[in-house]
Amino acid sequence: MDDQNKNLILATALSFAVILAWFVLFPPPEQATPDPNAPTVTQQDTASDTAAVPMAAPSSGTNAGAAEAATPQNADEAPRIAIETPRLSGSVSLAGGRIDDLFLSDYRVTLDPGAETVHMLRPVGSDAPYYALFGWAPGSGLSVDDVPGANTLWQTEGAATLTPETPITLTWQSPAGLAFRRTIAVDNDFMFTVTQTVENTSANTTALAPYGILARHGEPQDLKNFFVLHEGVVAMADGELSEIDYDDIVDYAINANEGARAEVTQVASNGWVGFTDHYWMSTLVPTPGAAYKSVVKYDDRRDIYQTEAVRPTITLAPGETSEVSTQLFAGSKEWETIREYQKGGVERFVDSIDWGWFFFLTKPIFAVLHWLNAMIGNMGWSIILLTFLIKALLFPLAYKSYVSMAKMKELQPQMEKLKEKAGDDRQKMQQEMMALYKREKVNPASGCLPILLQIPIFFSLYKVIFVTLELRHAPWIGWIRDLSAPDPSSILNLFGLLPYAPPDPSSIFAIVSLGILPILLGISMWLQQKLNPAPADKTQAMIFAWMPWIFMFMLGTFASGLVLYWIANNTITFTQQYLIMRSQGYKPNVFGNILSSFKKKPKPDEK
Repeated sequence: MDDQNKNLILATALSFAVILAWFVLFPPPEQATPDPNAPTVTQQDTASDTAAVPMAAPSSGTNAGAAEAATPQNADEAPRIAIETPRLSGSVSLAGGRIDDLFLSDYRVTLDPGAETVHMLRPVGSDAPYYALFGWAPGSGLSVDDVPGANTLWQTEGAATLTPETPITLTWQSPAGLAFRRTIAVDNDFMFTVTQTVENTSANTTALAPYGILARHGEPQDLKNFFVLHEGVVAMADGELSEIDYDDIVDYAINANEGARAEVTQVASNGWVGFTDHYWMSTLVPTPGAAYKSVVKYDDRRDIYQTEAVRPTITLAPGETSEVSTQLFAGSKEWETIREYQKGGVERFVDSIDWGWFFFLTKPIFAVLHWLNAMIGNMGWSIILLTFLIKALLFPLAYKSYVSMAKMKELQPQMEKLKEKAGDDRQKMQQEMMALYKREKVNPASGCLPILLQIPIFFSLYKVIFVTLELRHAPWIGWIRDLSAPDPSSILNLFGLLPYAPPDPSSIFAIVSLGILPILLGISMWLQQKLNPAPADKTQAMIFAWMPWIFMFMLGTFASGLVLYWIANNTITFTQQYLIMRSQGYKPNVFGNILSSFKKKPKPDEK
């Protein structure tokens, strides 16, 4: 292998190392979570805890002013209707008819015995309020008191518990002579259907607009703030996906120089809008084919993030009735479940999962991984089998690469002669070498192609393992109980033999608290290097000698699933390269190269 080819490989490897180092050493700084229970008191709003009701456009074409409804002092004491489904539990408050108390029955906060169930939606008065509201914004001829809002106390009719078999119905009679009904249904997974009906029993024509709101007080307490993951607003509007971070929502409100200013998108027929966390999501889904206004806002007076789906204003003559339905997804971002909702008509709902820039690789990689896991029943072995499939797919390129490397080894004596003949004339040496490559039909750069292809595949798999829910708390073998988390074993306590715990993952000492998998990764990279003798250039030799161990420390804090993939990839690559090079007549002296790396280098005066 000539210097040019070595430099190309070295530059590629160093670029890869720099990118990986950025993951570990320079994540975005964590920001302090504001206190969601410390609203700013203003002249217009004294201790209001609820997001603003959206604007409604009356039939005259003018905009009615936004009205803000204060939460009653006894809202937490209002009657509730229990939610009981195979996958959800919680309750609906009759104060506002809010869906504001929701637990995900299949998921625990940690793997510890007795860990709490994930509490997704929380009522006002809790440590992090997060809830769904539905109602009607008043148009011409109506006031805020004439329509149901955030503090309306509803009456129940019919079923006393919300289950997939028994929807609940809420009723409220307006002082203006409007009769409102709200029916809430839920399926066996995570989708609610909220049907709002209004009947004009008055003698006057009225105008009003139905809406759905998702309100979140303060940023999530477990916000990751990691650039590889999107957390914040996610929305689809007529086929166009939008992802807005919490910081960007705040910046918009501040730059607008007024609290609760909104970013509004007019949606012609299909879309959805809501909040996405690492593994959980809440989303408003208006009826497919219906136009609506998608709104994202931040109220800086009370630190409330809000998304809205506002339907066009409806004009009701005396005796007329109108009905509108909106779906609410509130649950875990399970790929298979979300895909079924997409098949049922929610456009591009699978894209609510953050697939990243390499989505054209990330999506199929995850689909194959999911399929393998369904067959095997173990995500760790599925990752290893996926590695075999990826290596098989890239084998034609790898074969050409390793054959080229073997031929380069055979040409090494001729290349040395050309160097001696050319002396200091580097231009002549390059010309002679290019002629040699052409004569022997060798491409010195072909050995780099598999390495370059591995980089986007590596990042795509990293995205899959870090982002997708299916690897959360997924075990492999023995001590690996969560493939989305770093290896919990530690060399500092001899992998559990000594009677004390390893450093906390957030500690500065965690980077030296190497687990079994990171150590195996370093060894696999080191053995792969030993297929070839060390470079003659001392600087290159030193860099190559240190690289496996640098990567071992860098990847030590990465998800176990990613480290497992890299170990499997290195092992398969080593085997492929060894067998192909032997088939071409070059026998790698792995054992000899290992021994030479431990030999003491002679000092200059000893030569």
